[in-house]
Amino acid sequence: MTYVSGPYNSGQLLRSIHEVEMGLTERVLREGPEIGDSGERKSWRDRVLEASQGRNTVLYDDKNYPSIMVEFPFITRDGAISGMGSDAHPAFIVDGSLKSIIYVSKYINVVEGSGVDARAMSLRYKDPTASINFDNSLAACQQKGEGWHLNTNATWAAIALQAWKKGFLCRGNNNYGSDHTASHETAIASRPDVTSIARTLTGSGPPSWSHDGTPFGVYDLNGNVREWVGGLRLNEGEINIIPDNDAALYDADHGASSTLWKAMLEDGTFVDPGETNTLKIDCEEPGGSGDLFIKTGSGTNLDAGTSANTMFADLTSAASVPDIIKLLALFPDDATIPTGRVYARSGERLAFRGGHWTNGSIAGLFCLYLSSTRSDTSSHLGFRSAFVL
Repeated sequence: MTYVSGPYNSGQLLRSIHEVEMGLTERVLREGPEIGDSGERKSWRDRVLEASQGRNTVLYDDKNYPSIMVEFPFITRDGAISGMGSDAHPAFIVDGSLKSIIYVSKYINVVEGSGVDARAMSLRYKDPTASINFDNSLAACQQKGEGWHLNTNATWAAIALQAWKKGFLCRGNNNYGSDHTASHETAIASRPDVTSIARTLTGSGPPSWSHDGTPFGVYDLNGNVREWVGGLRLNEGEINIIPDNDAALYDADHGASSTLWKAMLEDGTFVDPGETNTLKIDCEEPGGSGDLFIKTGSGTNLDAGTSANTMFADLTSAASVPDIIKLLALFPDDATIPTGRVYARSGERLAFRGGHWTNGSIAGLFCLYLSSTRSDTSSHLGFRSAFVL
């Protein structure tokens, strides 16, 4: 990490990073997203690095489109949940290799272009792209080139658990442009012509809306729009993951029949989906009613049309829960987590996180939806890209 010498107060730091980021957004609006000149690319990167004291940077994709990214250094399992040991958190294991840094989009992404030309970008003060399905979100990230990928559930979990361990849960746009616990905290509506605020411009909320409460954290993980994440699905109630953080491979196959998907046994062993005694999410009553819990065995009470749901902290289990399930923020290690709700349905259901602008306490770092098909879209569903090499 690079630190800039000299006395700075929090207001100066905030203004400095915002001025640089707004300058980049305005440059893209004025001249287009491609920054072809290598000197200009370096200049934007250096300016963001300096203004953020080394915590943010600008990365470029195969078309030289810029994205403002937050650096996340390596953490152990114990760095996420106390007592989990000194092995790497799974977010930092990709294709069998340990990774020292993961870069996560500072802002919910916008998409430039369409089809094979679609590219995700992380820029401040933009209306986040929404009404986009899982496969198109995945493509807009993977098409950026090697290292780029749809933010994964493993990485989301590492961020959420580390934040909770440090005693901070970010607020956000979960109450029509404000936070339900702090109505004085507001952001700028992405559509000024509407009377009821829905989506807000990326990064237009206060620093308390970033994952660590600073101007250099990841913004809007609590509300605004829900976010597709890679590497996790529910398939007829069975929990399927792409192990470690192999979902971060830029060409990782997330298809319904992909051989990358694995189920888990009670001891944490990975097996092929459909094996006996794998871990599943189910609800207490037939037809999708009653609280959610984790179990093994066959059959499900989940319904295809009704979402069973439970606050994350209130999830229970009729089976032994291996550490990996907790490290992926699929089951609480700490039942005092105050926000975030879990939803589930039968069928194949891809995952999204965070909640949206009407969700209140349902939203948050531990909010998890396993209730939508890969083709579902909505005005409150978007995504963000990440990068690792």
